[in-house]
Amino acid sequence: MRARLLTLFTAIATVLAIVLPTSPPAASAAAAPRHRVTYDHYSVSIDGQRVLLRSAEFHYYRLPSPDLWRDVLEKYKAAGFNTVSLYFDWAYHSPKAGVYDFTGVRDVNRLLTVAQQAGLYVIARPGPYINAETTGGGFPAWLKNVPGRARSSSPGYTAAYRDWLGHINKIIAPHQITRGGSVILYNVENEYAMNTDAAYMEDIQKKARADGIDVPTMTNDCCDAASWTSTWASGQGAVQIPGVDDYPQGFDCANADTSWGPWGAGLTERLRDDTPVFAAEYQGGSIDPDNAGMDKCRELTGPKFMKFFYKSNLIASGATAFNYYMGFGGTNWGWLAQPNDVYTSYDYGSAITENRLLSDKYDEFKRQNSFLASVAPLTKTDPVTAPASSDKAIETVARANPDTHTQFVLVRHSDHAATTDDSATLDWTTPDGHYSVPVRVKGRDAKVLIAGYDLGGQRLVWSNSELMTHVAAGGRDVAVLYGTDGTQGSTVLRYSSQPTVQVLAGSVKSSYSGGDLRLDYTHSGLARVLISGGGRRPLLLLLGTDAEAAKFWQAGPALVRGTSLVRSATVAGATAYLRADTAKVEDVEVFADAGRLVVNGSPVRTRVTASGSLLGTLPGPEAVHLPALTGWRSKTEAPEAQPGFDDSGWVSASKTTTESPLKPKTPTVLYADDYGYHYGDVWYRGRFTGTGGETKVSLNAFTGKRGSYLVWLNGRYLGSAMGGVQADSDSPVNPDPGRGDFTIPAGLVKAGQPAVLSVLVENQGHNDDWIADDNRFKQPRGLYGASVEGSTAPISWKIQGVAGGENLVDRTRGPLNNGGLYGERAGWHLPAYDNRSWTAGNASQVAPGVTWQRTSFRLDLPKGQDVPIVLRFGGPVGKGYRVQIFLNGWNLGQYGGDIGPQTDFTLPAGLLRQHGRNTLALAVVARTDATPAPVSLVALDNERGGVPVSDVPSPSPR
Repeated sequence: MRARLLTLFTAIATVLAIVLPTSPPAASAAAAPRHRVTYDHYSVSIDGQRVLLRSAEFHYYRLPSPDLWRDVLEKYKAAGFNTVSLYFDWAYHSPKAGVYDFTGVRDVNRLLTVAQQAGLYVIARPGPYINAETTGGGFPAWLKNVPGRARSSSPGYTAAYRDWLGHINKIIAPHQITRGGSVILYNVENEYAMNTDAAYMEDIQKKARADGIDVPTMTNDCCDAASWTSTWASGQGAVQIPGVDDYPQGFDCANADTSWGPWGAGLTERLRDDTPVFAAEYQGGSIDPDNAGMDKCRELTGPKFMKFFYKSNLIASGATAFNYYMGFGGTNWGWLAQPNDVYTSYDYGSAITENRLLSDKYDEFKRQNSFLASVAPLTKTDPVTAPASSDKAIETVARANPDTHTQFVLVRHSDHAATTDDSATLDWTTPDGHYSVPVRVKGRDAKVLIAGYDLGGQRLVWSNSELMTHVAAGGRDVAVLYGTDGTQGSTVLRYSSQPTVQVLAGSVKSSYSGGDLRLDYTHSGLARVLISGGGRRPLLLLLGTDAEAAKFWQAGPALVRGTSLVRSATVAGATAYLRADTAKVEDVEVFADAGRLVVNGSPVRTRVTASGSLLGTLPGPEAVHLPALTGWRSKTEAPEAQPGFDDSGWVSASKTTTESPLKPKTPTVLYADDYGYHYGDVWYRGRFTGTGGETKVSLNAFTGKRGSYLVWLNGRYLGSAMGGVQADSDSPVNPDPGRGDFTIPAGLVKAGQPAVLSVLVENQGHNDDWIADDNRFKQPRGLYGASVEGSTAPISWKIQGVAGGENLVDRTRGPLNNGGLYGERAGWHLPAYDNRSWTAGNASQVAPGVTWQRTSFRLDLPKGQDVPIVLRFGGPVGKGYRVQIFLNGWNLGQYGGDIGPQTDFTLPAGLLRQHGRNTLALAVVARTDATPAPVSLVALDNERGGVPVSDVPSPSPR
């Protein structure tokens, strides 16, 4: 849902039996077993075994380094996710109608293979419309020239989307679980709620089936399934498993410390009784509409929010399928961004940052996902009467499994916004007896307590600590329970006779009565309790705080404590094999059926602890030293602004019709898309014969939010103006968008002499189509109106954008990498360009127009280490100019006060040569005299481990 909800009320006023695997996919699909899946009121079931889907969204197109896809997806798996949700961006793959590219950074066949190798199921989401704050909502800009309304059954749009689906479905189909892959669900459209067409929804599904898609279809209904939306749960166009999107925390990152649930309780609605409750998109972060910065968005949707809303939704709704948007956001590189809601960073305040670092949100996902993965009875529950609380400040909500009778009790403040510290006693009738259970809630917290659970070979009667996970290792059960630091904890276990209790670490008191062993403790550090006898196999309880629980990783058959990340774990013979990352020299502790340890291919000397675990020490990374950026050269451009510039090769802007609902104010159509120039900057040159009485140039231009345009007349800079935006398309349509009036100096235009008007228009991206309205989606980019006061002479226009237009010159980087700046067309951004004739030194001052700066630097980072590097702009964010950042020819974003608050720009490994020469080019587009900010290379992290990353091809086509 994300950004489109910001315009929700305006929009309403304007338009009032399948096959799956028994476990997450193995690393090899060879001879993959085929299995039967069903779904019912409770959950998806695989061969009769219920499965709780734990998914997070990932945008491959926002990480243009395919080797790093593995890094992120392994981090998803390590956080306890068993599924990844993947949008497929039509615009990213299609520069021109009927032309598609699925190679290189667009190789989605490779993506789906990597997801399976990482052990993740896949929810495939090919649209055709995806939104995702991408330019055009995932629609290619050439679609604006296709007759008929998008997201409808119009013949033009139907032919276009069927062609897209025909290509992408053929890649997805072989990766379905029915054929040995890992795709388990197919998402139809995206939040299709307004101006809907049921025949269109039906046809997408028919097309999918014809293309070999046989996994269940689903969709994601927006806005908490509000009454005005189309849920696609019944009737024509209905899907098999309808889901719901919830963003209860909204997007007010600027007020992260005070905002709390402004958009509702965040409880996922059940849309049909024969399907499970599916949180198809649940808020995992936020866009940054007020330029507060992504760290504030991470705070807005941080662990407090996650604890309260995620756990509340689990118990109050009974959902058994969750997809969190986002797990990792990535980068709006090139011209990928939709202009109204995002800037270059699409960090989204996610659990994994834009630079692939793990945040405290990641820890919370790991704690909650590990619990969901470990406790099978959660996949089938019904609401039951909750234990009564002795203090009305604390409320409870409960569910129970009707077969095992395991109970799950949500404990939280009755006032959901309360920040107080309150305690109560629960009057709890569990499957094993009646108990008084002490609880405490500090601030905006929530806990899911469990009772009547068969924990491996143990019987957990109840606990007021939360269960994170449990495994069987070394002939015993090992369980991790945790609670808020400083709070009281109690755990009760059932035995047929009194067991032996040995406290190995920490302070824990025990008592035994009537078959119940009760442990009492305070959550502080990590306590270890070994229990043996009593008619059960041994049990090792690890009792800690939230922070201590976050140190544990459940990977395959092993439970691991320590390291920055455990990517995988296997046990063969008596040896445990780990792949892990470390940021420093640190201990690693492994609970597994093993007597030896190998980490990242190297044996580790270990000893056996009193807890029965293996304890060893891992090395940290080598130090990293980055070079200073020196050796700059600079050159001014914009020869297009000069009267004598040769534009004979440019396109004549002579069209008189357009598919845009907004007809131009000029005699001919000047819209950039109509001439095949869809992304980035576009130049116009207009010729007219002067009268000598000209006093003012008046222009209208559409740039999208954050965009502006610059104007010259006969080589004289007249000034700039901000362009028209999406809001100009709202009813009533603004008749005078992006208006700029520019005074003509006396004598600049001579009577009877030719005059040349030069205009550089930024295209900051295309509007989404969330309300399925062509006034919005087909809003033009480029010039809309042009007149010269004091003259009635006709103006003849020529236009130039990216070299080649829709016929790409640079197929490797694709359609979204470049616009039409002179330097881009001449290859100044490319690594092979020879800039030795440029002026030595960087441009400390720039005049209005375009100035380029280039340098090169070499890296030789230690092998076997992951070092995320950014380009950092110093000082406060610059005003009056923007900078396009090119690394080895790849456009990695825009900096500037008009764009957003961002000062760190990701240089992803692969595009960044970690062992060799790199070329950095900065195109400074200034609206006024400006002093560009200094830049430097900064390493944000240094980890021993990571994944191997090869250089992404960076050719220099001309």
